Amino acid sequence: MQDSEFTLHSLRKRISAFIIAISLLFIALIVRLFFVSTIDSERLQNMALSQWTRDLPITAERGKIYDASGATLAVSFTTYDIYLRGREIKDASKVAQVLSKKLNMSYDLIYSKANITNVSEVLVKLQVDSDTAKSIALENLSGVFLSESIERYYPYGNLLTQILGYTTIDNYGQAGIEAYFNDVLAGEDGYFLVQSDLQGKEIENSLRTYVDSVAGDNIYITIDVNIQSIVESVLEKVMVEQKAKSASCIIMDATNGQIVASSTKPSFDLNDIPRDDTQSLLDMTKNKIVVDVYEPGSTFKILTMASALESGNASLSDHFYCGGSAVVDGQRIKCWKTVGHGSLDLTEGLVNSCNCVFMALSQRMGVDVFYDYLQSFGLGEKTGVEIASESSGILMNKQNVKNVDLARIGFGQAVAVTPLQLVTAISSAVNGGKLYVPTIIKSITSSDGVNKYVSEPVLKNTTISQNTSNILNEMLKKVVNKTEEYSFVPGYDVGGKTGTAQKYENGAIARGKYVSSFVGTYPASNPKYVMLFLVDEPGAGAYYGSVVAAPYGKEILTNMIEYLGDEKITDVETKYAVMPDCVGKSLTEAIKLLNSLGISYEIDGDGGMVERQLPPAGTEIDLNMSVVLITN
Repeated sequence: MQDSEFTLHSLRKRISAFIIAISLLFIALIVRLFFVSTIDSERLQNMALSQWTRDLPITAERGKIYDASGATLAVSFTTYDIYLRGREIKDASKVAQVLSKKLNMSYDLIYSKANITNVSEVLVKLQVDSDTAKSIALENLSGVFLSESIERYYPYGNLLTQILGYTTIDNYGQAGIEAYFNDVLAGEDGYFLVQSDLQGKEIENSLRTYVDSVAGDNIYITIDVNIQSIVESVLEKVMVEQKAKSASCIIMDATNGQIVASSTKPSFDLNDIPRDDTQSLLDMTKNKIVVDVYEPGSTFKILTMASALESGNASLSDHFYCGGSAVVDGQRIKCWKTVGHGSLDLTEGLVNSCNCVFMALSQRMGVDVFYDYLQSFGLGEKTGVEIASESSGILMNKQNVKNVDLARIGFGQAVAVTPLQLVTAISSAVNGGKLYVPTIIKSITSSDGVNKYVSEPVLKNTTISQNTSNILNEMLKKVVNKTEEYSFVPGYDVGGKTGTAQKYENGAIARGKYVSSFVGTYPASNPKYVMLFLVDEPGAGAYYGSVVAAPYGKEILTNMIEYLGDEKITDVETKYAVMPDCVGKSLTEAIKLLNSLGISYEIDGDGGMVERQLPPAGTEIDLNMSVVLITN
């Protein structure tokens, strides 16, 4: 009896265990079914769809890029990608024969691709033009498929190389605006979907799905292509005539921070990108105007003067003395004119670009006051422009600045800026103190013309008063108009300042390497445009900004004013003189001779005799320009 009860109890336990196991199995199946049908359904459906169908991509039309007036700078046009599906090809020899001829490709290569059957499709060629693609389609070759694609084209070729940038072969932005605003320009790709069998062959009379692409948005930039063309033409010229390592120019609208023109040479044609030389491509693609920093030299004196006037540490009645150098913290710092300027008032200090005057002004202000102004001008920080890889410049930590450092900062040494930083700061100094965030974007519209974004001026802060700007603008007019008030660009109200800066390598001065520069303002009395023109490492013999950069800056301003159609203020004509022969004369004799002819000069060297001169004797000289006396 007990054995029977034990057997029955054991059987019941086994049945219970079996029922529990079956229940758990069903629960697991239900959970799995729920997971597959609900949580993981989308992934599995996509996997199934990829196995049942074959698709051809439809590339979205990339948005266009226009200049401020609507001139087309970057546009896309339709091309076609050619694919082969080996499992559907009936005559591989004919396919290879036709395609090799029409695509100018190897017969053997195409024949080998036509016989590949272990993958669904093989790419033959990207971006085939419409006419060629149409002629291939008319051949009605089995297994040959065409997919619509987009190719980028730049109507102005090598204009705006660094600003526009370029795309990869599959239309992804790789540099410039194309990269920075890739998500805006790219749009959304579509596709053409067909059902296929197990071997990947299209099933006849099966369901087909067509999802159209969505075109990218269009971008209008602040560049005026006509002014940009003027700038780039002059930059090409300076590269040849001055044998420069590079040359750059940026023009800003001082009233709102918009960049009107910007370029660096050398550059390349955006329709013929030199991808075979990676380093050269990177060098020419880099936007040096926002990436590279340099010691600005005398153009920086504009900011020192503005700060000294605004802070009350300088007035037009002040007088200074330049003996050719000044001693600060036991170090003798030279003026560019080593024989000295003698007695000068404040305006003459800027007109003659006297280092001693600007050392005195920086010392008067002191570190705290001067740095407050420099930081308000945006030095030492990024401007916020919509261009990738912007540098912040170099402004020494205020706590580490010694008197000798302060003196050098006053005339543009011991501080480093990007060209964009400097032109932005100077724009503030001459426009009544309004420091705008610079911008390259004017507006963004959808492909059907609906405005999605319109740029408005962003005022970062106010640096100086309108009264100080007015005084500074009058000074800048006197700097460049040496013969009559409106003579630099004859008949027009133009201001400016030149600069010459030594370059550094491995922490030491690089002998014979300079950056020559020129800042121009127009109209000088109430500037709308501020231009910075830079020549990096001129190699034709001269390096002073007044000789190397100013003449080209004048050419740009002259052509720009002509394009703008502004009327002359006066009928002033350019005055000229013939360069005398100063070689072999004492420096004193040469200076006396040049002064008698009204010719401005720069002195290179500390010697007492003139060994060389630029330009040579007999050259006709614009009296608003300077010559160079090279001593021993």
